[in-house]
Amino acid sequence: MRYAYLVWKNLWRRKTRTILTLLSVLVAFVLFGLLSALQYAFSLGADVANADRLVTIHRVSLIQPLPISYWQRIRATPGVADVTHANWFGGYYQERRNQAPQFPVDAESYLRIYPELRLPQEQREAWLANRTGAIVGRSLAEQFGWKVGDRIPIQATIWTRKDGGRVWEFDIDGIFDVDAERGGDAYLLFHYDYFNEARAFGEDQVGWFVLRVAEEADAAAVAAAIDQQFANSPAETKTSTERAFAESFARQFGDIGLIVSGVLGAVFFTILLVAGNTMAHAVRERIPELAVLKTLGFTDGSVFALVLAESISIVLIGGVLGMALAWVAVGGLAQAVSAYLPGLFIPGEALGRALLYIVLVGLVAGLFPALQARRLTIIEALGGHR
Repeated sequence: MRYAYLVWKNLWRRKTRTILTLLSVLVAFVLFGLLSALQYAFSLGADVANADRLVTIHRVSLIQPLPISYWQRIRATPGVADVTHANWFGGYYQERRNQAPQFPVDAESYLRIYPELRLPQEQREAWLANRTGAIVGRSLAEQFGWKVGDRIPIQATIWTRKDGGRVWEFDIDGIFDVDAERGGDAYLLFHYDYFNEARAFGEDQVGWFVLRVAEEADAAAVAAAIDQQFANSPAETKTSTERAFAESFARQFGDIGLIVSGVLGAVFFTILLVAGNTMAHAVRERIPELAVLKTLGFTDGSVFALVLAESISIVLIGGVLGMALAWVAVGGLAQAVSAYLPGLFIPGEALGRALLYIVLVGLVAGLFPALQARRLTIIEALGGHR
């Protein structure tokens, strides 16, 4: 720290160049923060998935339906304690930008399989008794200003009705919360029977089955037994953990991890070149001054450390400011998209990685200029700049 003032003054010798470099680093870390939050939000469902639940989907793809008749056969499989099913509905409220997940489900079994859904008893009974009823997560209700007793229209993007219409109306019978840690509740549930009777196509088919494994049963053996039942059938199945299902669901939007890694790799490589170029110019401009420092008693190691500290400092300032801006931006985005992308925030792990990247980029960008300054001899430096 004894040379901190000297490092600081050297940083601002060329203010325009320093500011441009800082802005480049800042933008890189803003992108890092935003993409890290996005990646975490897409993987959130996988992180909170319950290990004792399995999900059965079509072997070919998640978007391929399964016959509702599989329900009883899965329930009869040894080791299965309970089963429910769900479909992806896909719709929006009033405007296309007001999209949120909706699922037609078997109400009773779904609430048994997902006990973390907390719903007042009177609202639960009202929903079970109302064919066109629906329950919504609290964050979704707050997003759109819904309350119990409202009748809301949902515009379908996939499922037309038998009468040719695309508007499905639901009575909000309850608002639920979710007990699971950081579990999202921004979705709507309604009755599969109502959906199945009213839809124009795909009758008696479901999107996937969710089953609870008995305490004494082996989950892998149960999954294998279920898939074996439907082997060589027109709709073969693939049964996996709920975590794997959540990950496959997220991958419908693309391999988020690969996209994030690719973008950040390109961004940080560019920043490495920018910061390295800045430090190279700074050292070349100060060759006589570095020689004077050595004349005054600064060792080769001290000069090396000064240049390296300058490189790390410029990346540190830009990186910290970038992550601070990303934190603010993600906080604002989280409220705007909470209805269909819950859990959008920058995790602590990303903050730790940001600090690591700051140090690594600063070290690599400043290493070669610092080595150049270290090898500099007084006679050569002063002789070449007379």
